[in-house]
Amino acid sequence: MAMEFVGRPMLLLTPSRTVLMPLHLCLRHCTSDYSACVSSFVSGSISPPVPHTDYRCFGTPVIRERQAVISWASTCSSSIRSLDLLAKRLGKKRIIAETGAGQHGVATATVCAQYGLECIISMGAQDMERQALNVFRMRLLGAEVRGVHSGTATLKDATSEAIRDWVTNVETTHYILGSVAGPHPYPMMVRDFHAVIGKETRRQALEKWGGKPDVMVACVSGGSNAMGLFHEFVDDAEVRMIGVEAAGFGLDSGKHAAPLTKGDVGVLHGAMSYLLQDDDGQIIEPQLDYPGVGPEHSFLKDMGRAEYYSVTDEEALEAFSRVSRLEGIISALETSHALPHLEKLCPTLPDGARVVLNFSGRGHKDVQTVAKYLEV
Repeated sequence: MAMEFVGRPMLLLTPSRTVLMPLHLCLRHCTSDYSACVSSFVSGSISPPVPHTDYRCFGTPVIRERQAVISWASTCSSSIRSLDLLAKRLGKKRIIAETGAGQHGVATATVCAQYGLECIISMGAQDMERQALNVFRMRLLGAEVRGVHSGTATLKDATSEAIRDWVTNVETTHYILGSVAGPHPYPMMVRDFHAVIGKETRRQALEKWGGKPDVMVACVSGGSNAMGLFHEFVDDAEVRMIGVEAAGFGLDSGKHAAPLTKGDVGVLHGAMSYLLQDDDGQIIEPQLDYPGVGPEHSFLKDMGRAEYYSVTDEEALEAFSRVSRLEGIISALETSHALPHLEKLCPTLPDGARVVLNFSGRGHKDVQTVAKYLEV
């Protein structure tokens, strides 16, 4: 990763060496080989993604990779169990995490219940209102859900609060960050624990098509599901990698969550990346979404290896409804931003091009929100 986008030291309440060094040492020395260490954690983690039936889009064969086949699943679940196992190896019995939509919180609470770990989830007060079902699920699983009322009371503020808790209680607490963001080694760790998505995609594409995909598409918010898919294929220059961000009411409206498409480089939560910020460098909060993106996505954008586009709320809602009716899949609103891009992409591809779309989670958490906007 280019040095300008490597996670930065954290100048918070505790020196970064005290907070992050035990994590670095654990990753380096849990086995003599870091890759073997990652494999050992992932092998005890959630089952790899399984494909749904493939279909065609404007004559183009498309495989959908789904991370939503168990009740608490989303792309988050690919790494949560691995990170909890890492916490146990570090001797930490208290887990802190942030959540916006609630899926990361539910996955963390589920695994903490399985391993008998104390679980504290920071969540913006506004997000708690919007995602009341997931708040109930987290509490049912034994987690303490702490409402954050500072700032705009959404995901950025929940993340800041979780980091404050972590550095204050670092001796007993392990922070499980929900995306490929934050200070090093979190972007690398979460990417590597999510890489099972890309490895499984390669295996399934070989079985189905006898070769690699031509194009891969995934939604991008913080970017963990997309990075899990892309990382396996970064060195395969012939494979196009496409990320789709949330354009909200439109890129020129000022109400969007598309830092890669419309943002500027800045530093947030210990990492340099593309961010939504004003002329004074103050962060612009995109409500439920994160105001930045993982530093490796920023690097892939700048080196021209990955392409990034955006889709409006209206397009995403229409896709959410259509896929539910035509395919029997209630997709997460995040995934619903990737779906409309297929309609723009597929007509431009040659006959027989092979496309993979990553379904990053189930949409049951979003049904109440969507019901306010769709007449069903």
